[in-house]
Order: sequence, then C-alpha cells, then structure tokens
Amino acid sequence: MAGRRAQAETFPARMKMRLHRARIGLRRSGVDYFRGDGSDWVALAGLLLTVPVITCGTLLNSVWCSPTALVLPIVAGGLLLRPASLLGLYAAAAAALIVESVRLGPYSEGAARVTPGTVLVVAACGFFGLLIAQFRSRVGVPWRRGGTMLFDLRERIRVQSKLPQLPKAWHREMALRPAGGQSFSGDFVVAARTNGGRTLEAVLTDVSGKGMDAGSRALLLSGAFGGLLGSLPPHAFLPAANGYLLRQDWDEGFATSIHLVLDLESGDYELFSAGHPPGLQLSAGSGRWEEKAAEGPLLGVYDGAQFDSIKGSLRPGDVLMLFTDGLVETSDRDIAEGIDRLTGEADRYVSGGFHGAAWHLIEAVAKDVNDDRALLLICRDA
Repeated sequence: MAGRRAQAETFPARMKMRLHRARIGLRRSGVDYFRGDGSDWVALAGLLLTVPVITCGTLLNSVWCSPTALVLPIVAGGLLLRPASLLGLYAAAAAALIVESVRLGPYSEGAARVTPGTVLVVAACGFFGLLIAQFRSRVGVPWRRGGTMLFDLRERIRVQSKLPQLPKAWHREMALRPAGGQSFSGDFVVAARTNGGRTLEAVLTDVSGKGMDAGSRALLLSGAFGGLLGSLPPHAFLPAANGYLLRQDWDEGFATSIHLVLDLESGDYELFSAGHPPGLQLSAGSGRWEEKAAEGPLLGVYDGAQFDSIKGSLRPGDVLMLFTDGLVETSDRDIAEGIDRLTGEADRYVSGGFHGAAWHLIEAVAKDVNDDRALLLICRDA
C-alpha cells in the first residue's frame, strides 16, 4: 500500500491527474454550455484572441485582411455568447477599429483604410448579433440548440403518428403533407391497439391553423390524445378531448377529429366525429364509395358536447379512407367536389391494391394546396 501511495504521489502522476481533471472539467463546461446551463467564458476567450490576430493581419496587409474582417468574431459571438459577454467583445472590436484607423491613417489617403462604411458594417453586424443573443437568452437555448429542439419536436410528432402493426389480413398506411412544404403540420394521427390487441383505435385530428402556427398545438394535443386513447371507453374519448381543449383556453383553440374503433377479427367498426369530414368506404362487392358521416360539433367550442357514432363493417377487399379537409376542400372547390375527385383518383388503385397509395393520392388530388393534408387508409385484404 505504501508503495502504491508513493507511486501515485509522484510528479508525473499528479500532473496526469490534473490534466485528467482539467479535461473532464472542460468537457462538462462544454456540455453545460450547449444545454444552456454553463458559462460562455471559453467561447469569449477564444473570440477575444481573434480580435488582435485580425488587427495585426490588417496592419500588416490591409488589402488581403481588410478592417471589415472584424465582423467575423462579432457574428460568431452573436451565435455563441450571452448579451453581457457580447458587449465585452464589442468593446474589444471597437478598440481594434480605433487602433487600425490611427495606424493606417485617414481613409482619404488611400484604399483599404478604416472608412465610415467599415464602421457602419461592423456596427450593424454587432446590432443584429446582440438581437440574436438577447432572443436566445430569453428562450434559454444557446447557439444551434434551438434548431435541434425543433427537429426533436418534429420527430416526436412523426413517432406519435406511427401506426401500429396489424394482422396479416389488414393493411394500413398514413400520408401527411404540411402546408407550404414546411416540416410542421396541424394534422396528426394517434393510434393504438386496445382490448388485448383485438381492436384498432385511430384518431385523425386537424388543429385550427396550419404549418408552424399549428405545429406546437398539434404536438401538445397529440401527446394528450395519445394518453387518452385506450384509457377511456371509445364513446368517452371525444368528450374528454373536448374538455381538454376547453381547459387550454387558446385564442384559436378548436379542432376537428374523427375516431375509428375497428374490430380486427370481425371487421366491424364504429366512427365518432367532431366536425370532421366524413370517412369513405369502398365496398369490394359493388365497387362504389360510400360516405360514413357521424355527427358531432367541433372540439373546443362548448362544454357538454355530444358525439354520435355511425357503425359499419369492413369485409374482405373493402377499404376505409379517413382524411382532413385540406385534401378535399379549397377556396375555389367545395367539399363535395373534392370528395368526388378523391374517389375518382382512388378508383385507379382498386384493381392493383392500395399499398403505397396514400402519398400518391395526396399528390394527385391536392399537391399544391396551401393547407395541411393527411390521409389514412385501412384496407382488409381479399
């Protein structure tokens, strides 16, 4: 023991331990910084060192390293530093401009001097950098973490909209197209197999608004609806969802929703609707599409709303389509005309099957519509 202790207390061992602790501390400070909890002194020190380096380069060769090169640490500081630290960097950049102006001489004596335009460019970059830093400080998210958080939110919506696996005799698919090619949508699906896996429950919801404006509300509602689904009897789901929206007290807080409860053994189903467009069922025997319209008011409008259901059955070869109004309704086309167009395009897949048809149907019917579009297909194989 004494030999090991003596070996551990040697100078190389102590230096190795100190380097290890410094490395761990630096790594922890970096992790804390990018989480929004740590200090930004490392970034500030690095950027402050670049200011004299750029100044020396300008004094040595102002043609290749112009005075406006000082905007580089300023722009980087706007992304990395907090407002208080950013002001220190600005003071260093202002001092560097003064030194360059004195050493290079008046701008009227030649090119590559510190001109009024140079000062305006550096000041403008500093102003916008300060605005960005203040915004990040209010949100509490440094650097590019905000973009990462938005990506995480989008992925959460996508994962929550994933449909469960169905027995071999069944096929399901979902296609979603946000408005304007954005990444966020006010349309979403939550689905689960309940009753020991015998029943498929799926809820297709259209939140008021579209794109980024409705994306945050859709994320909140998809989580809440996913928690309610399967925890309540089917007839109690939409009343509970309606009460949840009313408690949010949003300025634009209504939504439409359609709730499918499908028995995967018998094919019998029940549809509950809250102001949503009707479902469409293809009968394999007749080859015709039939509207399945249940009655119920919008979610989030008034308390105590009643939602009546409609029942049906999917026989082998039958198809059920659920969709949002962005797919069938536009400012120059009413919903009846849109449904006719959708069923006309869907008829092309009757003979070959509907596998992979959801995305192509949205492309064919509502490719350039400036609204969120969602389509859910449930097929029972012949």
